[in-house]
This record gives sequence, C-alpha cells and structure tokens, in this order.
Amino acid sequence: MRVERAALDGVLLFVPAPHRDDRGLFTRTFDAAVAAEHGLDAARFIQDSQSRSRQGTVRGMHGRSGRGEAKLVRCARGAVHDVLVDARPHSPTFGEQMSVVLDDTSFITLYVPPGLLHGFQALTGQTDVCYRIDREHDPAEDLSVRYDDPELKIHWPLPVSAISERDLAAGSWARLRERL
Repeated sequence: MRVERAALDGVLLFVPAPHRDDRGLFTRTFDAAVAAEHGLDAARFIQDSQSRSRQGTVRGMHGRSGRGEAKLVRCARGAVHDVLVDARPHSPTFGEQMSVVLDDTSFITLYVPPGLLHGFQALTGQTDVCYRIDREHDPAEDLSVRYDDPELKIHWPLPVSAISERDLAAGSWARLRERL
C-alpha cells in the first residue's frame, strides 16, 4: 500500500495493491501501521458507517464544527465522485477544493482531516460508501453548504437525480465563512 498526499493540506490517499487472479481479487483496504507512518492513530477511529446511493445522488457538503471530524472514506461498491472543500480558516489551502474518484476497482481510501467539508455523487447504479469516523455524531455540530453553491462552483459530473431535504436547505459558503 502506498500513500499519496493530495492537493489539500493534510488530505491523504491510501492506495492499495489488489492481488487479482482467476478467482477474483484480494486487497487490504486499511493498514494501521501504514497509517501510523503518516501520523494517523488507527485507534482513534471509533465509528463505522455505510451509505447506499443510486446513480446521480449527491450527499453533501457536510462538516462538523468544534474539533471537527476526521474520516477515512472508501467506496465498497460502485464509484463516486468525491469532493472536499477546505473550511479551516488558518489552513494554507482554505477555500480550495479537490475531487477524486473512489471506486470498487482501485479501492483507494481517502483520509479527510477535521475541518473539511465532504460530499460525493454516486456514479454507478448502486453505490456503497464506507466511512470510519473519529468522533461520535453530535447533530448540534453539523455544518453544511449547498452542493450547488455558486461561489464554490463544484463540478458534479452527472445530473443530480436525488438529494436530501436537509442538503437542499443548506446555507451558502459565504455564510459558513462568516461563522468560522
């Protein structure tokens, strides 16, 4: 497994080396020792969650206030266009965004440090995304920015086929910046 630094400060991509043969494949999707070499304590991740989405669904853009929330995100089935926006005011990449395709072929795991907004769009018919999170969920700390915020201009590769009422009611990037 190799680790790549992404464009946003502190974001890592864990890129496994799947072993494929006539039976199918086997891959290691996470390795605590490799994570430790890059400053991550695997024991701090206390909750695993999974979402299932149909093609075109957008989930996001979500974050947490307070101490934030670190996540390890991977796509176990299908493919997603995953987007991060740096919402850490003192970060050298504040306000910048990046995207990466996570899928069930490359098995890349994305490390999202605290303070970033995260969202994705399902690119395939049925998509399962797995999250490993370092804090218990507290709804009072939820942050969200509209997926189609005109200032952020996030590119979603497909027409949006489904989005939650909560995400439709999310505020603007400008309003969130005022609160940070």
